[in-house]
Amino acid sequence: MNRHEKSRLTILNGRSDTNIRFDDLHRLLHYLKFEECIRSSHHIFRREGIEEKPNLQRDGHKAKPYQVAQVRRLIVKYELGGK
Repeated sequence: MNRHEKSRLTILNGRSDTNIRFDDLHRLLHYLKFEECIRSSHHIFRREGIEEKPNLQRDGHKAKPYQVAQVRRLIVKYELGGK
């Protein structure tokens, strides 16, 4: 199991949204084939076939919990990165 899969499973678990590192969430979205556009402190991701556009911002070294939840909903809704 690679680190992207571990990050995906941790996010899907939903028990530690406040402890997800921004860099891990950022790398996971790239691994899931999202394209990134940076506007100031906003990292906006998009992917063909996916209506939603996750918008990440750092909270120190951590990702913001509500943004982790948004990414989790995308992974589940579009069945990204496995079952």
